[in-house]
Amino acid sequence: MLIMAAIFGFSSIPSTEMPNFGLMDFIVKKGGHALGYGLLALSFLRGLKGDSKDVYSRWLYAAWVMAILYSATDEFHQSFVPGRLPAATDVLIDSLGAAVALFLASRYYKRSQPAMTGH
Repeated sequence: MLIMAAIFGFSSIPSTEMPNFGLMDFIVKKGGHALGYGLLALSFLRGLKGDSKDVYSRWLYAAWVMAILYSATDEFHQSFVPGRLPAATDVLIDSLGAAVALFLASRYYKRSQPAMTGH
């Protein structure tokens, strides 16, 4: 919930108040999108899996879809912020950030599982 509030807060900043990072502006801002939605997807995954040691593909997929849906609603929200416009490319970047984070999480959880023996 905290990550969702942070994303909402950043999306509420009018374009005239947005910082400019010079030559790195595009990379910083789009990287922020990918990172923010990667963290959001991981928090959704954590909520879905609870205390389970396993990570099921349906949880990964659900966390990814939830992150994309929040991204789409956040882009809609931006249409009401002065100087900001919704962008489908931002939803794409957000979905890629979420997918990368979930992929890395799935690799981590697989690696941390004890090896199965043939006994």
